[in-house]
Amino acid sequence: MDNVLIVVSDLDAVIAFFVALGMELEGRGPAEGQWVERVIGIDDVRQEVAMLRTPDGQGKVELAMFHEPSAVRSTPVDAPANTLGIRRIMFAVDDVEDTIARLRRHGADLVGTVERFEDLYLLCYVRGPEGIIVGLAQELR
Repeated sequence: MDNVLIVVSDLDAVIAFFVALGMELEGRGPAEGQWVERVIGIDDVRQEVAMLRTPDGQGKVELAMFHEPSAVRSTPVDAPANTLGIRRIMFAVDDVEDTIARLRRHGADLVGTVERFEDLYLLCYVRGPEGIIVGLAQELR
C-alpha cells in the first residue's frame, strides 16, 4: 500500500492533528490540471494536497482540500464505527495515554475507552478533526 487519502475542509487543522500523532509532513501543494481530472473523474478540479509519512517511512496519509468543486460531506459527520466504508486508520504508538493527551490538544476525543487486549495491546479509537477516526495500538511487552 502506498497511502490512504482523506478529503478535508481544514487542511491546517488535520495536518496538525497527524503531526501530533507523530507523522511527518512530507510535502504540501496544489494538485490540479487535466491529469488530476482524468485520474479522479471530476472536471475543473483545484485542490491542495499534503502528504504525511509515518516516522519509519513505511506508511503515508494523503490529505486533500478541494477548492473547486466544493467537497461533498457525507452524513452523519461523526458516524459510528459500524458505518459502511473506511472507518479508521490504526497506528502503532509507544504510549497510548501520551498520544491521547497530545491529540486532545488538537480537538480529539476518545470514541470509547482504552482497553487491554489480552497481554498483547492497549487499544482505543480517537476521533479527531472533521470526524476522522484513528485507532491507537500500544504493544505490551
